[in-house]
Amino acid sequence: MSFTVVIPARAASTRLPGKPLLDIGGLPMVVRTARQAARSGADRVIIATDHADILQAAAAHGIEALITRPDHPTGTDRLSEVAQQLKLDDSAIVVNVQGDEPLIDPTLIDAVAALLQQHPDAAITTCAAPISSADTLFDPNAVKVVCDSRQRALYFSRAPIPWARDALADGRQRLAPGLPAWHHIGLYAYRAGFLRAFPELPPGRLEHIESLEQLRALEQGFPIFVHQTQEFPARGVDTAEDLARVRALFSKT
Repeated sequence: MSFTVVIPARAASTRLPGKPLLDIGGLPMVVRTARQAARSGADRVIIATDHADILQAAAAHGIEALITRPDHPTGTDRLSEVAQQLKLDDSAIVVNVQGDEPLIDPTLIDAVAALLQQHPDAAITTCAAPISSADTLFDPNAVKVVCDSRQRALYFSRAPIPWARDALADGRQRLAPGLPAWHHIGLYAYRAGFLRAFPELPPGRLEHIESLEQLRALEQGFPIFVHQTQEFPARGVDTAEDLARVRALFSKT
């Protein structure tokens, strides 16, 4: 199986300024992420950035990197430019790993790439883990996904789906026994042909309502298959508290 990992890394960050270059155990965060991604079966790992400092940091640590336009509205648009720059064949598989995921599980990267290879009718693959608490089910920041019998995504939502009508009839927030509720994990594999088409797709009504970019693909009829893993992976770095937690982990190694 052949695939490329692309790591979008924007210099701007509202919560953690300069996030891609923040130090984690002596290395910039995005370099940590790239090294972790390189433990997968990827043929290439490429950082796609909009800033010369990130390009230089990648080069200093032997990581391939490309400069992309600064005005991309989404990470997927940035990947689209990378697919164009690399002149990838439409059937080529590209895995999008966020630059703030220094603890990304390499086996998950392999899994989403393999799932895309297994399903020629899929444009995108992603992954999800079972929801084990009512707090997660009712948390709007935890994106849920409902799948059909082939593991194709039917819908993504910030709402608690599927809705257990009988168990929740009294208005209490609880996790119904046996509820097939899945917490979406933001790791994606794409065919390069889809990435080329993505910037031309009009943003969808459901995408706007839920503020979930993946709904654009579903609204336009592009199938998304979901790899179901049994454990939710380590969190990425979104806040100062996340950064302290990850730095503490690397200080022990």
